[in-house]
Amino acid sequence: MTQTLARIKKVGKNFEIIVDLDDALKFKKNEISSIEAKGEKIFTDSKKGQVASNSDLQGAFGTQNISEIVSKIIKEGEVQTTQEHRDAQQEKKFNQVVDFLTKNAIDPQSGNPHTPERIKSSLTQAGVNIKNIPIESQIQEIVESLSKIIPIKISTKKVKVTIPAMHTGQAYGIINPHKKEEKWKDNGDIEAILEVPSGIIMDFYDKLNSITHGSALTEEIKDDQ
Repeated sequence: MTQTLARIKKVGKNFEIIVDLDDALKFKKNEISSIEAKGEKIFTDSKKGQVASNSDLQGAFGTQNISEIVSKIIKEGEVQTTQEHRDAQQEKKFNQVVDFLTKNAIDPQSGNPHTPERIKSSLTQAGVNIKNIPIESQIQEIVESLSKIIPIKISTKKVKVTIPAMHTGQAYGIINPHKKEEKWKDNGDIEAILEVPSGIIMDFYDKLNSITHGSALTEEIKDDQ
């Protein structure tokens, strides 16, 4: 368990809490629903042990409820991370990219997949900057960098999807990373042509069906269509 500071500045004053780093980051991303600060204390300066007064809390947060204030500090403020944690997260994201490319990329000259070792070596050689965002949002940029080192392309399936108007708001975030064409109908439905990596096609269908409650229509398009 690694403890860290979460802090925020309000009405010209600093407010700090001591929390578990992993729990704080999970809470910030809505992965867990509750969190506690060490000692249930809100500090103005944790190093000096200076605790915020009730009047300071009321003035800054509109409440003296510790749980509500802890939530606001983490959600709206800054959670300090350690270099060790950042390095671990970067390594995790690097390995996720390697796994994604191993399953979804091929050598277009031979049609064979690349080995994890070759992908790792090429990522390092190309100096690829892997960002802490979803892989699908940066994979094209990564592949473009890798293509200077090795012949590589993502093996994809072309899919036509039709999403009813009542689900387009939520479903758009699922289809957008893969979208090649889109057409909005007069009734609010959306038709789109997607190119989805072959290795995640079933996961894509599962997510889309979950959000649309099975009402989305999908059709895989062959190259000659």
